[in-house]
Amino acid sequence: MKSRPRRAAAPHHVRRQAICRKAQRRHSRFYSHCSHWSFGRAALAAPIRWSRERWILAGGALLLALLTGVGLPLWAKAMRHPAVALPHTTLALSLPPLPIQPSVPAVEDWEVVRVKSGQTLADIFQDRDLSAGDLARVLGSGKDVDSLKRIHPGDEIAFLLGSSGELRALRFDRDAANRVTLLFKNANGPLVEEITPRAVEQREHVAHGVIHGSLFAAGNQAGMSNAMILKLAKVFGYDIDFAQDLQAGDSFTVVYDDVYRDGEYLHEGDIIAAEFINEGKRYTAVRFDKPDGDVAYYSVDGRPLKKSFMRTPVDFTRISSTFGLREHPILGYMKMHKGVDYAAPTGTPIYAAGDGTIVFRGQKHGYGNFVIIQHTKDISTAYGHMSRFASDERVGEHVRQGEVIGYVGMTGMATGPHLHYEFRVDGQQRNPLTVTMPKPEPLSGKLMAQFRAQNAPLMARIQMVDDNRRLASAAHGSPTLD
Repeated sequence: MKSRPRRAAAPHHVRRQAICRKAQRRHSRFYSHCSHWSFGRAALAAPIRWSRERWILAGGALLLALLTGVGLPLWAKAMRHPAVALPHTTLALSLPPLPIQPSVPAVEDWEVVRVKSGQTLADIFQDRDLSAGDLARVLGSGKDVDSLKRIHPGDEIAFLLGSSGELRALRFDRDAANRVTLLFKNANGPLVEEITPRAVEQREHVAHGVIHGSLFAAGNQAGMSNAMILKLAKVFGYDIDFAQDLQAGDSFTVVYDDVYRDGEYLHEGDIIAAEFINEGKRYTAVRFDKPDGDVAYYSVDGRPLKKSFMRTPVDFTRISSTFGLREHPILGYMKMHKGVDYAAPTGTPIYAAGDGTIVFRGQKHGYGNFVIIQHTKDISTAYGHMSRFASDERVGEHVRQGEVIGYVGMTGMATGPHLHYEFRVDGQQRNPLTVTMPKPEPLSGKLMAQFRAQNAPLMARIQMVDDNRRLASAAHGSPTLD
């Protein structure tokens, strides 16, 4: 058998073997030293012999494991910044007291009664079928019930009734800032009183008006209530007769306040300062509280506006008959009219023209219901045709200026409701519209200094309103009338 010729080895295999032989010759020292290191199959079959090189490799691996498992956590802990304790202070805070649980029911459980004209507290209790014993317990419970003894139309009284109609609590306003609740805790024991303060504030307003028709029309247009307009007329009532002295073009500026309770309007307040220009003459008024508690209005020079006598003792209206000779409307012949007649609706209050003592109160021919007040040894005033007298005045009692003594009517010889008013000197009638009134003395000393300090900013505000109005009128090309 012929043998096949041997195929030449692949060129790349021959090249690789040549490279290996060349490397072995060049690095014979390394290969001779590490020739026993092998990872081949033959080496796996042979038993492991721990030579120096193997110990070095094992030690290096163990050291690397120790560094990884122990060294790294220790290094991380060492690099961590220690936590800094922040400074703190302990404060003892006083906590507000817990809200007191109300011992009375909610608002919707109360029956609120608004006092009507002529109604008494006994009438209100009777309308609720409450006994006179309950009324006596209420009125005898303490000084805070004094306001219940003098109730006025419009006052509110609230009742809480039980399921059987018995009175469990009563609520009313002692004054604008305090509400009183009386609790009937037991049948015969004393009543338990609770007083609740109420937030009261005064809001100031400034109003300006010009008379074109009536004072009421001008005041309403300026935003004033009818009650505040009447107060304005009373302030200047000693100097201005609002029934006959008003002229078109007269003007006024008023600083006044309104009273609000719990954020809601309660009632009108008082006039703080005012200016009235009548027929070109300027009148001023500033409210001043004296240290002794007396409150009055003064002119800008510190002279009291209050005179010894009021010029008009009834809320201003129209004069229906003046002082002097006239034809009597009922008798039909000429007769001296010895007073001034002020036409007004029936029931309009009539005021005492000055301080004095009632010397007559009753029926008098022609005058109907008639009152005479003696003011001094020489001066007295008389009031006729009243519909009724004020309920709490008697002959011999002292009355103060401005106190209600009766109400307008048409008793006696009268064709319509009006007040017949007389001013008498030594028993002789004088014209109330022209009689000379003595001027009161002005403030002096410390009181004058206090008044001027209070007066200056108020009058400055009024002057600023006047200046702004004049500038506005000049800008529109219309001259001011005052």
